[in-house]
Amino acid sequence: MQLTCHFLPQNDGRCGWYETLPPPPASAPLQGEVKADWVVLGAGLAGLAAARRLAELQPNAAIALVDARRVGFGAAGRNSGFMIDLPHDLNSHDYTGDRSRDFEQIRLNRGAIDYMREIVQRHGIDCDWREQGKLHGAVEAHGLRALEAFAKGLSALGEPYSELDAQQMKAITGSDFYHAGLHTPGCVQVQPASLVRGLGATLPENVRLYEDSPVREINVGQPHTLVTDQGRLEAPRLVLANNAYAAQFGQLGLKGRILPVYTYGSLSRQLSPKELAALGGEESWGLIPANPMGTTVRRMGDGRIAIRNSFTYNPHVSTSASRLARVRGAHRCSFERRFPMLPDVELEYTWGGALCVSRNGGTPFGELVPGVFSAVCQNGLGLTRGTISGKLIAEYALGVESELLDIMLKQPKPAANPPEPLLGLGVRSTLAWKEWQAGKEL
Repeated sequence: MQLTCHFLPQNDGRCGWYETLPPPPASAPLQGEVKADWVVLGAGLAGLAAARRLAELQPNAAIALVDARRVGFGAAGRNSGFMIDLPHDLNSHDYTGDRSRDFEQIRLNRGAIDYMREIVQRHGIDCDWREQGKLHGAVEAHGLRALEAFAKGLSALGEPYSELDAQQMKAITGSDFYHAGLHTPGCVQVQPASLVRGLGATLPENVRLYEDSPVREINVGQPHTLVTDQGRLEAPRLVLANNAYAAQFGQLGLKGRILPVYTYGSLSRQLSPKELAALGGEESWGLIPANPMGTTVRRMGDGRIAIRNSFTYNPHVSTSASRLARVRGAHRCSFERRFPMLPDVELEYTWGGALCVSRNGGTPFGELVPGVFSAVCQNGLGLTRGTISGKLIAEYALGVESELLDIMLKQPKPAANPPEPLLGLGVRSTLAWKEWQAGKEL
């Protein structure tokens, strides 16, 4: 079986998380003929976790980790930096859903956080790791209703939270934009590109990382062969951790079931001492909108503010300069509504990044064909679901049993999508309708 990789990671804008880091050391692209016991495709959260866990369980095995770009440059370093422990269903109006499934999601998310915390602490990874929870903020009546529904859902799950009025929200954020809020304590906030780069720099010795090595073709067989511009890699077992880019592999049953959906972020320049005084509020916080289609905001400890909103359906897994310009304008409006006291603060960076979602929240976790394992499709929870998917796919492939693996194996498979152009029309109209409904929450 031959898989052709038509879509590869592009330079979708200037990602502030990545651009504000020091330049990385020189990469080591794949060159010549290479053989390994395992190959992991994609060095995002899932790929890094899968390669690390395989190496932990098989210290004598040769594991190759291959990525088209530099570690931290792709989607894993382009998210908002929330390691969310609670349910976070983007298809829901208030993030929660079926109670038993929510319990399982919490178990998986906290398993990911525990695994990541141990790695970060053991290796001293500098990623601005902050166990400060997260805010949910509401503006309009429908946002307040969603906040109330979320609070009821958390109460039913026995999860702690604190309700905040407008004055308390302003004391934290410095903004009088929000009419009410809610704080949940279990979320961890990180600088995502710094975290991912640190994970790549601290892999076990039996993992060989090949960056700047776009895979053009995969021949599935015994062994599997991955062809790059400068070399070929053979391995009897392959782990797919390339998330949205796996949607093009129709022969593996992924095309037409998982969807590449882009979201966009901007990062401001550093605020001056005078601007920080005008803003007020706490030094560092992160806020998720009560409406999932609204605007996520983070204030960083270094004095920058991050804005994330806007969703688009991008089946070719790339975006355009014109779309980035439009999104930048939308982010500027969102920033000004929240921070009118900062009229001259430039949004220094704007970028896009791909989510991989399914219509029913399902995931193609498991063995797709003999010797090919899938850890793709995180449904908007890349930091936690990517991490736990990668860890558990390694354990699944090696026969290591656990309660978390049992939960993962119970997850539904992705539902089949209608064919194009109906799919594109449906997804784009749904996203537009939901953004319109979000109103001032944007």
